[in-house]
Amino acid sequence: FKENRKDDIWLVDFYAPWCGHCKKLEPVWNEVGMEMRNMGSPVKVGKMDATSFSSIASEFGVRGYPTIKLLKGDLAYNYRGPRTKDDIIEFANRVAGPLIRPLPSQHMFEHVQKRHRVLFVYVGGESPLKEKYIEVASELIVYTYFFSASEDVLPEYVTLPELPAVMVFKDGTYFVYDEYEDGDLSSWINRERFQGYLHVDGFTLYELGDTGKLVAIAVIDDKNSSVEHTRLKSIIQEVARDYRDHFHRDFQFGHMDGNDYINSLLMDDLTIPTIVVLNTSNQQYFLPARHIESTEDMVQFINNILDGTAEAQGGDGLLQRIKRIIYDAKSTIFSVFKSSPLLGCFLFGLPLGVISIMCYGICTADTEGEVFEHEGAKKESGDRELTDEGSEEEQEEEKNGKYTEISDGELKQKDIVEKKKD
Repeated sequence: FKENRKDDIWLVDFYAPWCGHCKKLEPVWNEVGMEMRNMGSPVKVGKMDATSFSSIASEFGVRGYPTIKLLKGDLAYNYRGPRTKDDIIEFANRVAGPLIRPLPSQHMFEHVQKRHRVLFVYVGGESPLKEKYIEVASELIVYTYFFSASEDVLPEYVTLPELPAVMVFKDGTYFVYDEYEDGDLSSWINRERFQGYLHVDGFTLYELGDTGKLVAIAVIDDKNSSVEHTRLKSIIQEVARDYRDHFHRDFQFGHMDGNDYINSLLMDDLTIPTIVVLNTSNQQYFLPARHIESTEDMVQFINNILDGTAEAQGGDGLLQRIKRIIYDAKSTIFSVFKSSPLLGCFLFGLPLGVISIMCYGICTADTEGEVFEHEGAKKESGDRELTDEGSEEEQEEEKNGKYTEISDGELKQKDIVEKKKD
């Protein structure tokens, strides 16, 4: 494979036999292989045990399992989308094809526009802008398609100030890249590859992190048709549509169904419906100081974030990291006990039992040692007393000696008194 892989285009799943996510992907991967073969795709589908062939996995930069890569010549493209059959096949067909796909007619343009919610098009001939467009396409083809067309192929409502130009068609309209206002072409395309308003989930939020934008989300219950839920969603949609020119460089808008994911992300229990603004680059978030009643309230809230008057919560500081570790540990333990109480008792009860026995043994050993030490000290003290006092005969002799010394002294004193009298 290492010697011959450049002769073909390969879609490879690098997996580990013990990996649970890899086992979950396996039936999907088999379906991908069968469908790619049935549709006559030039892409060959395979999988490799990265633990057995670690040198090859290391060569392709595999750091986790499963890792899906499309290998095309000297290039290796990482797949970062949802692990579903249709998404993986679309990725393979997009990356395996040409970087820039031509649109030769209006009919073809209309057909492609119906299929893609976001459509990037280069208009014009050879130019430095086209070279830059091709360079960016080679980097971002993993996310979106890139097309080229002549001016007469474009819809009649399109007006271009000058040629060549790069355009994006989305949200029912189009926007033209302006180097002076939009900066680097790669950054502009990376920001514009999403629709102005999205249904946000965990994967989409992860992808939005690459844009550098703040994400304004209405956290609602899609199944709840009450006025409050629909009103907050409508407010976010109106701001995304009507204030695009003011906020599209800094903000992405959308809604999220349910608060489970957002609660785990913020380590807080948000009551829905509500609005939250996330900064995915540093894990900070903003909550409105007062209830959002209208579009004007939402615009004011966004302006407060931009000018720094809104209070930021969360972040990636040391205290927040410690809090995250504790929160994740509690969540893991709770989920294990909730899904399988017996397994939870075994996983957490057994180590606690072993530690308890060890602590009991250590404490018991210390207590017995103290008792033995105390008895030894008492015995030694008794021996010392016997040694100091001596035998009964010696004690009797000492008493006699003292009495003898006292008697001699008294006699001497009597003699002195008698001599003085004389």
